[in-house]
Amino acid sequence: MQKVILAREISRPLKLLLAAQPTRGLDIHATSFIREQICQARDRGLAVLWISEDLDELLMVADRIAVIFDGCIVGTLSQEEASVNVIGQMMTGMNKNGTEHVMEKKEYA
Repeated sequence: MQKVILAREISRPLKLLLAAQPTRGLDIHATSFIREQICQARDRGLAVLWISEDLDELLMVADRIAVIFDGCIVGTLSQEEASVNVIGQMMTGMNKNGTEHVMEKKEYA
């Protein structure tokens, strides 16, 4: 099903592809195919926002990784800066320098 949806989406003229968990639940061959197709579209100039919980996958395909904690982006890493350890630290609310990320709490009336 994911292959059909991806083929339909990347065959149209797009500016942005939002890929949320595109390989979840797929076998190794289908996963490889999906990754390859999305990366080829990216290489042709399509902007791709790839949302995944699979850190190894993100480290493999991403140019930049933004980490979200408690609804806020705590930092963005380049491919060179990114590692499982740094991302894991950021997922706990720390920024990439190892200090606690201060989030503004907004009160709504």
